[in-house]
Amino acid sequence: MSGKPTSREWSAEEIQSFVRDLESLQGGNSSAAALIGCGERAIGPLRSFLLDGQPRGIFQPRQLAVETLAELGAKDVLIEYLLQPRKIEDSAVRFGEDAVLSTAARELGRWKTQDVYEALKKISNDRLLTGIVESLGTFARQDSISYFLWALGDGICRQAAEDALHKVGEAARPRLLEAARNPNPSAEDEGPSSLQRRRRVLQILAELPPSITDWAALRPLLDETDAEIVVATARMGLKICPPNDRQFAIQRVIEALPSADSFVQTEARKCLAENFSIAQPQVDAEIARRCTASHKQRGLDVVLRLLVNLEAGMCKERTKTDARPHE
Repeated sequence: MSGKPTSREWSAEEIQSFVRDLESLQGGNSSAAALIGCGERAIGPLRSFLLDGQPRGIFQPRQLAVETLAELGAKDVLIEYLLQPRKIEDSAVRFGEDAVLSTAARELGRWKTQDVYEALKKISNDRLLTGIVESLGTFARQDSISYFLWALGDGICRQAAEDALHKVGEAARPRLLEAARNPNPSAEDEGPSSLQRRRRVLQILAELPPSITDWAALRPLLDETDAEIVVATARMGLKICPPNDRQFAIQRVIEALPSADSFVQTEARKCLAENFSIAQPQVDAEIARRCTASHKQRGLDVVLRLLVNLEAGMCKERTKTDARPHE
């Protein structure tokens, strides 16, 4: 019977040829499929390609080798690659190899084994990569929380870190509360990544959701200068704080409005609307204060416009509610 040879009939030379063909950006995927068809016989040549080959700026062939090894179940080779010592001076090459490392870490997430976890933890000591965050997140272990918090301050890894912390869930609460209160390196010199981290921490705490016992730790955040932190804290706090703190929370939301961007102003408006029964006196007072400015200033006052629209909207809602027939 003639025809195309089956995968069992590929020679060692042909398998090596498939590995070399991974370098082709057009035919690489076909070569990877052929190598998967070769089964375990392809693992050795792929290992050599990955571990002995030189990292380059064009990283896709090495990334494809990693993905092919994962499809072949070569967990140990991927661990070996992940832990391989490397020092790359060229920034473009280092960026490319980080993409390969991230892919290897992500693929290792297929195996929930201790050796995989230990390898991921070891490389996480000095590398912040999305694939590491994602795979460590699948284990949902508390001893990875510090890494996830670090990743929260990174624009690329942030979403993976949020997902990972959600998987840890309630067990992460104490560390999240601690992180929310601790700017790095200090309140006076806080860097952008630290500020971003604390903002995201508050969002995660809000989704847990917050507990009454959290309030003692959260209340000092109302005194911060960052509008987003103030509004996020107040919005949580008004659900869990004692009555004597509610007016202060409302006051801080109103005071944060001038420095808030459009997104935070929208969040602040929601907060005031949700708590309008207690916020109205302070909203009215702020409207009255701002109305003492000149006509020109009032026309340019975004905060005044927001509060007036809020007041009008809440009055309209109340009128609708009062007009409904009572049962």
